[in-house]
Amino acid sequence: MGAPGDDIRVVVVDDHDLFRRGLRELLEEQGIRVVGEASDGVEGVRLASHALPDVLVMDLNMPRLSGVEATRRLATAAPTVRVLVLTISADEADIAAAFAAGAAAYIVKTTHPDDIASGIRQAFENSVFLPGHGAGVRDVGSRAAKTSARGADAALPEGGLTRREIEILRLVAQGHSNGQLARMLWVTEQTVKFHLSNVYRKLDVANRTEASRWAYAHDVIDPGAGIEATERVRPPGSHSPRPQLQLAAARAQAR
Repeated sequence: MGAPGDDIRVVVVDDHDLFRRGLRELLEEQGIRVVGEASDGVEGVRLASHALPDVLVMDLNMPRLSGVEATRRLATAAPTVRVLVLTISADEADIAAAFAAGAAAYIVKTTHPDDIASGIRQAFENSVFLPGHGAGVRDVGSRAAKTSARGADAALPEGGLTRREIEILRLVAQGHSNGQLARMLWVTEQTVKFHLSNVYRKLDVANRTEASRWAYAHDVIDPGAGIEATERVRPPGSHSPRPQLQLAAARAQAR
């Protein structure tokens, strides 16, 4: 489902007309607005420089100009445009080259359609997005992504997290489940999981408990806000003590 008010503007660049048409329909169903299309890298750079979309979704292998070189040129011609590479290749060299050129996200075309919309939202929020396609691919992508995002992260507060990631971290530390987060933020649970994977990577933690401990130790949330906020979204008749237990554990370990 799309999140109301997202209003993310996207340009799609791919040399296959049928794929562009299908992708446009998919994104618009998800509430993402496609403001232009191009069939090669040169036209993609020109269109993005003129339309200045939030995100440019681009294939790697295209006529006239490759996706990697187009990404590199866009970094100069339209530095505010975030590039999401959507390609058939899961080759480590291609992933590394894309991130080195400045890509914000890399998705293989065989991934689940919902991941594409999630990746666009991640790129829009200045986060690196790399769905797992095997340990080797994810490792090289993470290394390259960290290098390309280092400059942007340095200017962000709370461990380099984006505003949306901080929001999710606060809610996680308050004891909310992924399903609750999805309903509260008007996104899919898959999108929540991708945000959390970015939080874990940036904070160098392994799970929700460690992330909650980090949040309390670094004063990211108000220690007195958790239980009250959790009670507001608990289903009627539910008396599960789990949120309070998670809050108590996180606070104790943060001391």
